[in-house]
Amino acid sequence: MCGRFTLTETIEKLQLLFEFEYAEGEVLPRYNIAPSQNILTIIGDGKQRIGRQMKWGLVPYWAKDEKIAYKMINARAEGIDSKPSFKAPFKSKRCLILADGFYEWKKTEEGKQPYRFIMKDDKPFAFAGIWDSWHKGENPLTSCTIITTGPNEVTEDVHDRMPVILKESDFEDWLNPRFNDTEYLKSLLEPYPAEKMDKYPVSNKVNSPKNELAELISPLNSF
Repeated sequence: MCGRFTLTETIEKLQLLFEFEYAEGEVLPRYNIAPSQNILTIIGDGKQRIGRQMKWGLVPYWAKDEKIAYKMINARAEGIDSKPSFKAPFKSKRCLILADGFYEWKKTEEGKQPYRFIMKDDKPFAFAGIWDSWHKGENPLTSCTIITTGPNEVTEDVHDRMPVILKESDFEDWLNPRFNDTEYLKSLLEPYPAEKMDKYPVSNKVNSPKNELAELISPLNSF
């Protein structure tokens, strides 16, 4: 699964890298993004890319209660086109979820040790996500979930799942709401090439979502 991640780059740099328009206010560096919080996403309309803030934890349009979001922070790639909560968004409401690292916890004899996973070139990247709109509350809610797949060689000794990280060459097809080749889209939901990734242990201060400090992303041996 993916239950915590980071996005520390400036909005200006992100706009240059991912080529999107954004008009929803300030974006601050985030060192410990947690479920139920608003996160930066990119959607497409077939012509341009638009940055949107969405709540992390999918609330399907048909849900009776938004509390379902707590169970919907991730969507397994396997069967995503057939499960009731995900099949409609997968057809036409796909998004990029921007990050520059994510955390997973490894079980050890001393307890769970958090690790941060990054790209070797330190550049931001994009998780594959799907989103939906819900209109049964007092205010409309736009929410999303991160798609997960099996591990690669970098993540497998820490966790048996990892978020789907999309290649830049696949962004256009993924974001195009009118592109609906389901089998092709499912083929994109693979583990990211391990040779491009790295990991390192971090402080267990990241365990609490209340902690939101730059020191959280420092390697453990630097404390």
